[in-house]
Amino acid sequence: MNAYNHPGSTSGRPVPGGDGTDLETLIQLADGLVAALHAEYPVLLAHGEVIQAELALAADDGFPPNRGRIRHQLDDLCIGAAAGTGTLEYTRRLTTALNL
Repeated sequence: MNAYNHPGSTSGRPVPGGDGTDLETLIQLADGLVAALHAEYPVLLAHGEVIQAELALAADDGFPPNRGRIRHQLDDLCIGAAAGTGTLEYTRRLTTALNL
């Protein structure tokens, strides 16, 4: 048993996104984030790759993604990304989708 707060369905099936966003959509957002990071901030690319890995792990094991680890990466990206960039937009969308 873990100490994560898993918002969403109480039907016994975990809901990946805190707002009901399905895992496939979260993975697509993470893919967009990595593409934006590659183009805009290659030095921050590792943060996006960690998010991708956490979502892939959730897809493989069927459990919700590690929201704490993802939040840490998104927080770091918010600090490093400038306003008006694709990186910041994907970061905002993932933060909202995961209800962080």
